Amino acid sequence: MKKILKYALILLLGVILVVGTYLGIKFPPILAGMASKTMCSCVYVMGRTPQSVIDQELTVFPGLGSAKFEFIDSVSVKATFLWESRTSIFRKGLGCTLLTERSESEVRSQTPALPGPPPFNADTTAWPLGDKVKDTLLAGVNYDLVRAALDTAFAETNPKEPKHTLAVVIVYQGKIIAERYAPGITPHSPLMGWSMTKSLTNGLMARLVLEGKLKLEDSAPVAEWQNDDRKNITLNNLMQASSGLEWNESYFAPGHFHNMFMHSDDKGGYAASLKLKYPIGEHWEYSSGTTNILSKIIRQTVGDSNYPKYAYENLFHKIGMHHTLIEPDASGTFVGSSYGYASARDWARYGLMFLNDGMVNGERILPEGWATYSSTPAPAAPIGQYGAQFWLNAGAKGNPSLSYHPGVPNDEYGAEGFEQQHVWILPSKKLVVVRLGISHHGFDIEGLTNAVIKALP
Repeated sequence: MKKILKYALILLLGVILVVGTYLGIKFPPILAGMASKTMCSCVYVMGRTPQSVIDQELTVFPGLGSAKFEFIDSVSVKATFLWESRTSIFRKGLGCTLLTERSESEVRSQTPALPGPPPFNADTTAWPLGDKVKDTLLAGVNYDLVRAALDTAFAETNPKEPKHTLAVVIVYQGKIIAERYAPGITPHSPLMGWSMTKSLTNGLMARLVLEGKLKLEDSAPVAEWQNDDRKNITLNNLMQASSGLEWNESYFAPGHFHNMFMHSDDKGGYAASLKLKYPIGEHWEYSSGTTNILSKIIRQTVGDSNYPKYAYENLFHKIGMHHTLIEPDASGTFVGSSYGYASARDWARYGLMFLNDGMVNGERILPEGWATYSSTPAPAAPIGQYGAQFWLNAGAKGNPSLSYHPGVPNDEYGAEGFEQQHVWILPSKKLVVVRLGISHHGFDIEGLTNAVIKALP
């Protein structure tokens, strides 16, 4: 028995040594890259202080707050974690890009044609196209209950699990009935959306479908797929995260996610290089890689000369999103899965556009019925929790109570992102709920939404 215990202990120590060595090799460059990119974007895009980023965003990984930062001429951030250093560069109009395979000089040599100013003065233009909001109260709305709901959303009741709510905007019947911001945040502050960016990519796909340049039922135009079974993956399969491509979205273990974000300049190209693992259309797998394949398809469809300004001139500025930015990777393609920023009002505008089935100020921005398409469950989503780059609350077939957000109306769908970013759309209530923050311990978005619903007529 003693020999058995001795050998078991030796084996256990060996496994610990191997795993520790593996993680010691894999994680420092990942964490250094994460620290660099996050710090760069929070400081130069969002206007945050470095210390606030250390105190809030970087607490997601134990020890990451100990990373050392060097701010170089207000155009780059070098982060060192343990023995690894990574650098992200800032470019006006483009945001921050983590350097991986290309050199800084090579990336800076890119000269994309950036969009011009918005086509109208937001300060003198009425909401939702502009920021001029009327003080008119809507009949039947209990504004005291709405204010109480916002009080709860911002209240910090547990110092060990802070919410760090940055902004809440409530839109009912197309009107802003309440909004509130944390100190230092304004209605114009661009705030990180993380995976809510996937839903922005949905809108860009919609524009190309409206223009007749893409069809959802067509095979995805990915050159390297044309000589194998991947050629049968449709754009709809990609939109519904049901391509069948292998993918691991884990944020806390080395794998596809970190290989794409921290080690690849061409994120869509990396994701497209992966092989089929499941039958096409029969397996749902939440995938940032899938969205970045779509982003690369958008780029090749639009063409390089028009691509950097296409999203702004053909979507964002058209609907009043003047404080919105999507950052590109080092190849020049928008990181359509994750690196989108917008003011809370801009996120609300985006949700309102879907609530109105793509109509804004009498103009059709999205194809007719696109909101229904986006909010229809992917056939492979087990409990109807995902549509076309939107999270849904539809529930399982035949059992709508088995849903992603129990207790909330089943017609709720929305954009959702890391750290509890939410743009919830509730057609039956004519309601859009926007909540943005830095919550690593959860946020009761269901409670906020239901509290607002109780305040409505």
